[in-house]
Amino acid sequence: MNDSLTRRSLLKLSAAGVMAMPASGWFHSMAAHAAEEEKKGAKHKNCILLYMNGGASHVDTFDPKAGQTEFNAIPTAVPGIQISEHLPRLAKQMKDLALIRSMSTSEGSHARARYMMHTGYREAGGVTHPTLGSIASAVNGDPESDVPNFVSISTAGRGGGKGFLGSGYLGPVHSPLKVTDPATGISNLKHSSPLETLDRQFSVLDEMEKGFLDRKHSTEAESHRESYRSAMRLMHSSKVKAFDLNLEPESVRNSYGAGKFGEGCLLARRLVEIGLPFVEVDMGSWDTHKDNFDRVKTLSEHLDQGMSALINDLKTRGLLENTLVVWMGDFGRTPEVKNGGRGHYPKAWTSVLAGGGLKTGQVIGKTSKTGGTVEDRPVGAKDFLATICKALNVDCNKEFSTRGGRPMRLIDKGEKPITELLS
Repeated sequence: MNDSLTRRSLLKLSAAGVMAMPASGWFHSMAAHAAEEEKKGAKHKNCILLYMNGGASHVDTFDPKAGQTEFNAIPTAVPGIQISEHLPRLAKQMKDLALIRSMSTSEGSHARARYMMHTGYREAGGVTHPTLGSIASAVNGDPESDVPNFVSISTAGRGGGKGFLGSGYLGPVHSPLKVTDPATGISNLKHSSPLETLDRQFSVLDEMEKGFLDRKHSTEAESHRESYRSAMRLMHSSKVKAFDLNLEPESVRNSYGAGKFGEGCLLARRLVEIGLPFVEVDMGSWDTHKDNFDRVKTLSEHLDQGMSALINDLKTRGLLENTLVVWMGDFGRTPEVKNGGRGHYPKAWTSVLAGGGLKTGQVIGKTSKTGGTVEDRPVGAKDFLATICKALNVDCNKEFSTRGGRPMRLIDKGEKPITELLS
């Protein structure tokens, strides 16, 4: 980067990080501070959302059905609960998991389902609702943090509806910092010019941005300015070291697996360890219209290693009780297989919760013998998200104002949290 810092190069900084600062003692110091805060009774809880892009087949994973799947069901650490043979590590951790086998939602379109499962609202015109990570950033985030309170780690490309990963009416300060490759983190923020030089250049640019906003206010311009500010805070922060997976012992990295999903899980653990309230890790694609069994087998093996390592690591470090791990996707897949694949199926499917102080080691709800219908305790999208909010000490009844001054609840009204899971 030369002394002439352009608008284009500064924009790139919003999705990048600096790795040039010394690491000695820093990470352990941050962890110790977090532990002290917990001892004082701090109510702040973190969340790691593992999002299965495309929607995973419930009958091939956490709700196996004889006759509907080629996979065997295996026993878990909780007597009476069985899951797929391709999730053996998670089977051993069942006491730390809660399976919600009675998810039933109304959207069979990927984009609209993703929007609903992230916001608690159906996508409609007029209002763009904030995603769950932005809600956590606004309610549980540290406004003085020099690292964004919401980080999105995308290990596979995906589409999405309007405002899918956006902060909506909460404003750009609660938008996610996007990491496209967990192995490289945000290393593109390395700079050749002294920070003092960049600071001077940024000060001039910030004044120009302020002048433009004073004349013509817009969400895009505000977001543009905030991205620059976020980048500069990162460049000055020692916390950016959390994005460097090379600082982890090789044995720990190997435990998560060599794939991008495992690396994303490890990065998520490092980020909640320094206090970030919300990290999302994508995994895809579970849209198994073809070659369902071969693809689900491979995906399940990566899932099993990455997610189990994450839960074990959080538990070993004393972080699981204060960190909610969420496993969910767009919807389930059809119990019937046609032409080797399964279609979209929001009528009955499974999601999983772990940690976060929940009453785990249990199954909520039940599907029919084929997995085609919910027979007990149906759970909708807003019920599920309200449960997450409760676990994170977020009041889902809390209202914010849209830019037009309209009061808006964080989650759509009529929600029924899963009280059987809450302490």
